[in-house]
Order: sequence, then structure tokens, then C-alpha cells
Amino acid sequence: MSDASELLVVGLGYTGTAIAVRAARAGWAVTATTRDPAAATPLPGVRVVDFADPAPFRAATRLVVTAPPAPLGDPVWAMHRAALTAAPLAWVGYISTTGVYGDRKGEWVEENSHPTPGQDRSRARLSAEQQWAELADRAAVDLFRTGGIYGPGRSALDDVRAGTARRVVKPGHAFSRIHRDDIARALLAAAAQQLPPGVRVLHLVDDEPSPQADVVLEACRLLGVAPPPETGFAEALAAMTPMGRSFWAESRRVANRRTKAALGLDWAYPTYREGLRAILAEEGVAKEGVQRPAQ
Repeated sequence: MSDASELLVVGLGYTGTAIAVRAARAGWAVTATTRDPAAATPLPGVRVVDFADPAPFRAATRLVVTAPPAPLGDPVWAMHRAALTAAPLAWVGYISTTGVYGDRKGEWVEENSHPTPGQDRSRARLSAEQQWAELADRAAVDLFRTGGIYGPGRSALDDVRAGTARRVVKPGHAFSRIHRDDIARALLAAAAQQLPPGVRVLHLVDDEPSPQADVVLEACRLLGVAPPPETGFAEALAAMTPMGRSFWAESRRVANRRTKAALGLDWAYPTYREGLRAILAEEGVAKEGVQRPAQ
């Protein structure tokens, strides 16, 4: 089997699982790491190994890293740097964040915009990007700067159902987001390319940066429930967690035209509207499948 059909996915969280499952369905030979393989949910076609084992890293040809950085650096790089520098790597995909651009006061950033992280976690991401870029003299390194991730089980639909959704209004403020399955599509499209060594920045964001209140309103419309009243930002801020405050402290619109052209892709869910509709439809199919009697 050629190296273009083998993929090592580091981390079986929300996004890593989607990537691993999609890759296996597409015919890739997929190995995925987790810190506790015995507790991992079996995934068809995915071989699960211990993150601490250096052997899969030493043999890796194509690698996807979904693990978040630690305060002192990337945990994958820290544990397996020696194995990775000896590996026959052709391609590395590192899932980062658009947070590395910091606050742009609602202005647009492109793939070639200079990162100016303003928060500790974003500075840690940029540091991790720089660590992975050390492999660029012999492998293609794709840095996937990703917007807010949503999908089945993690969307405004769940917040509305739980009664926790709020329509926070902050004029001029917008978030960039991306459906989990479009991340998986983009990662596999990039992994399948035959690229020369070097670093490439790609933006995993949909086509329409949007106010949070608009997304909640659409979720309510789809569910057929009355939307919560608008809440001014100053009022909402008082009740936010420190993490929530940090998200609202920055605003930027993230462009994706160059990324889609480089990957030869259009998103399956170009805005939150298509994404939420698809999640609702998927939930309906799943519910119908559970209720349908065995034949």
C-alpha cells in the first residue's frame, strides 16, 4: 500500500474521530492514537494505538494532529520529536485556530496575514505551529487555522433545546465557524495531494462570518420555537465565564477563497444555515433508525 493511502490521526476527540472515520470509509489505512486505547469506542476500519507508543510515529508517512497544545508546547512534538524526525513523513496536517490572528476589529484576514495572537492559548497555538514547521525542510506541513467548530451534538440546536441559548448582540462583531464534516473533507483532500516540502496556511472557515445572535435565531426557526430575547453585550458580559469573555473579546472575519482553490473544494455547508439544516436532518434519520422495528 502506498504512503498516500496511510494516515496516522493523533487524537480521537470530536474532530479527530470524524477525520478517522471518513478516511477509513474512503479506503485509507487509518491508525489513530489515544491515551487509553482500551476505553476507546471501536471505529470500523480504524486501528487504535497508545499515544505513548513511538512506533506509529516512527513509521508515519501522513500525519494529522488534532491534539491541543500544552502550556509548554505541543504535547505530540514534546513526546515524539525524535520518532518524527526519523519518520518517512511526506505530509503533516496540524489543526490550529484562527485565534492566532488576534483581534482585528471585525476586519478580514487572509491566509497570508501575519498572526498577532492576543491571548495565551492562541500564543500556544502559534508556538505549536512553529514547532511543526520545523519539519518543512523535508515534508509538506499544512497549518489548518480553524474557526469555531460545530456539528452533530455541538451546535446552536443543542443550546436551544437545553434552554441555554442567548441572542447576544454586539454591533459589528462576527464569528467564523466551520462544520466538523467540512474539516474532515478538507483534511483528506490535503492529505491526498502530492506536495513539495514547505509550509502552507489554510483557513477552515465557512463562507459567511456571522453574529452569534443570527445563528441562534436560525436554530430557533428550524426547531419551531420562539427565540430568546436579544441581550445587549454589556449585560451578557457580566454573566460570562472567563473563557466566554475571551471569545467575545476578539472579532475578525476570516477569508477562505485561497484555501478552497488550493484544495479544489467547495464546502458542503457554506454557511451555518446549511450546516444546521443538515444536523437536524441527520438527527431525524438517526431517530427514525432507532424507532424503526427490526425486519
